[in-house]
Amino acid sequence: MATMHYLFFGILSVAVLFLGRAGTAAIREQDVPSGYTELRSADPLVEHGDAVAINDYIGSDLRKRIIDSAVREIGVQEATGNNDGPRVEAYLRYVGLGKGYAWCAAFVSWCYGRVGRPLPRNAWCPALFPMARRYTAAQIGQGSIRQADLFAIYSSSLRRIDHVGLVRQQKGNWIVTVEGNSANRVLSKRRPLATIYAFSNWLD
Repeated sequence: MATMHYLFFGILSVAVLFLGRAGTAAIREQDVPSGYTELRSADPLVEHGDAVAINDYIGSDLRKRIIDSAVREIGVQEATGNNDGPRVEAYLRYVGLGKGYAWCAAFVSWCYGRVGRPLPRNAWCPALFPMARRYTAAQIGQGSIRQADLFAIYSSSLRRIDHVGLVRQQKGNWIVTVEGNSANRVLSKRRPLATIYAFSNWLD
């Protein structure tokens, strides 16, 4: 009988030791910050099963990554002022074109592609503003514009949208942008909301 008691307590001790180590491993796992591509089970958003919060978490991070990609391109400029140069031509190649074409829409598409988003992918500015993706006037007035949304400039002479860029942030009645093919380069600007023809959302 004594032998059975010793055997029982021996098994119990091993089980407690194993569970203790597993618990420690779980705690260490929680200490590792999770990346945007993987939400670990230790993440409080996952633990609470809040699908909306999870989508917001991923979405906001993706928007930041798009803008980070764009900001890193600030300073890129054309080689001769004719829609050319190694980096400009890389943007154009992404949408299936060679040098010599206007590249503002290609730049926006390239920035989205850098973070794994297949759309938009078009060199034609108007194509980046289908009605299904545009913000309404009411939404714009409510301050719904978000980081990495697209803005459009309208040309009255061409009677169409002829320039597009990325919204870096909105500050009151202004937006801060990152845009390509502006003064033959990638730069950041402040633009009054009143000068913006349309905004589109390709992420939600």
